[in-house]
Amino acid sequence: MTAKTFRAMLVEQAEGGKFIRQITHRSLDDLPEGEVLVKVRYSSLNYKDGLSATGHRGVTKNYPHTPGVDASGVVEESLSDAFSPGDRVIVTSYDLGMNTPGGFGQYIRVPADWVVPLPDNLSLKESMAYGSAGLTAGFCILKLQEHDVTPNRGEILVTGATGGVGSFAVAMLAQIGYQVVAATGKMDEKQFLIDLGAKEVISRSEATDTTGKPLLKGRWAGVVDSVGGEILSTAIRSTKLHGAVTCCGNVASPDLHVNVYPFILRGISLVGIDSQSCPMTFRRRTWEKIANEWKLPDLDRQTSQCSLEELDDEIDRILAGKQKGRVIVDLER
Repeated sequence: MTAKTFRAMLVEQAEGGKFIRQITHRSLDDLPEGEVLVKVRYSSLNYKDGLSATGHRGVTKNYPHTPGVDASGVVEESLSDAFSPGDRVIVTSYDLGMNTPGGFGQYIRVPADWVVPLPDNLSLKESMAYGSAGLTAGFCILKLQEHDVTPNRGEILVTGATGGVGSFAVAMLAQIGYQVVAATGKMDEKQFLIDLGAKEVISRSEATDTTGKPLLKGRWAGVVDSVGGEILSTAIRSTKLHGAVTCCGNVASPDLHVNVYPFILRGISLVGIDSQSCPMTFRRRTWEKIANEWKLPDLDRQTSQCSLEELDDEIDRILAGKQKGRVIVDLER
């Protein structure tokens, strides 16, 4: 009996070492072993997907490969008692789209412990509007709250604010009553950030101090940082007594030059965010928050849609730093 085929983006290395990507037909037999087979309805485009789609061995070791670190869809087969055919589910992070065929194909097969039941108040499409970026922003917010950083404590700094994580952090924090100051290197997007809910927008230079002072005037009750480097160092030194700084990215630099004074004189907490393999209980809790009290009223303002065939141009756009908002991939278009 011939195995079912489906459409997927396939990235492979051609003669001369160049990587090419095409939309082709794959077989269910091409998928790895796993307890849950999901028919993917939506995916979304992340920078990591763009790297995988260009042959970046730091993301994906073996080719041919189907990228896509995010997927939402319907369970078609399950060897796990936790899921049944027809269940609507979300799969993000872990190894999906990195070395395991990902959401840029109409089917994925994954371990059951990668799979999250879709919350009642969230659609499959909405879950991919958030995707890994929105989920990571949610992780940061939940960690701030666990460190008692409440809206009445003062301003929250969000760095890299026009990016995927940053823009969702701005919007969700504002949605639940925080005063958000957005730092960005794209001041031409100031109105976009104000519309998301930022009360103030500052430039990258305003968020960076290179004097080497061990402590700066305390301003922030909490920080969501997706940038790293000097901006993160400045944020730590500018955080108020008993504040918390969440760190989830390194687009500026993986290096951190800071001394112990913010930690031992102000009691600052630096909280690392591991969005790829964080515990499932924390993951499910964050999705429930996103689907309910943190849910944004107008997701369409931050998203656009494309088909698999249109995805190639979107990958070029995100790698060139020209993507704005989130791109949802409709696997049935």
